[in-house]
Amino acid sequence: MSASEVLAATGVARSDRVTRHLLVDRIYHWLTAAAVLILMGSAFLPIIGWKFEWLNLHWMTGVALTLLVVFHIVRALVWQDWRAMVVDTADIRNGWRSIAQALRIGRRPPGKPGKYKPLQKLYHLAVALLVLSIVVSGLLMLLKIDTPLWRRNPYWFAADTWGVIYSVHGFAAMAMITLVMIHIYFALRPEEWWLTRSMLRGSISRAEYREHCDSERWHAGGDRA
Repeated sequence: MSASEVLAATGVARSDRVTRHLLVDRIYHWLTAAAVLILMGSAFLPIIGWKFEWLNLHWMTGVALTLLVVFHIVRALVWQDWRAMVVDTADIRNGWRSIAQALRIGRRPPGKPGKYKPLQKLYHLAVALLVLSIVVSGLLMLLKIDTPLWRRNPYWFAADTWGVIYSVHGFAAMAMITLVMIHIYFALRPEEWWLTRSMLRGSISRAEYREHCDSERWHAGGDRA
């Protein structure tokens, strides 16, 4: 039913677009993306020979990322439904049906996801674990540098403990490069442009909503269409 038909039948106009991401969430996304890219650049460019004063830029951006992560956690727990990003039984069932269909051993097609696809939920989990590892280890590493806010104290931990902290930070940072590349790759794929556009303008068309999403699961996840 078109928007004009809805208006004629009910007297209430229905928007032809569905809100997917509020402005505050889009701002958070792009600020976090900028912080991650700056952190990767300031960490790895000096290693490959591009010399510049990277330390202050790196730790200040790390503190900014920490504040963004805290904001996101609070917002997800208080104002959003965090369960919308958790893999549920329907996701597992649809994942199995997709595999069975690809192997030609199943006939039932997978159902549509809610607001987020199962792979998006798994990707979010991986990013969350890596970013938390980077943030926690990075905050501990701040103990070893002088800043305008505090004086360095490298004796908080033994040498072996510092080795673990540095290893966690480095491994998580390297793994984050891979996840960023995956994210950019899928964001640029033509069939995923409807998702990329939604992170720019905040909404998807009603046709895209019907084509890609299960409205019942979308609402069950606590998000409003």
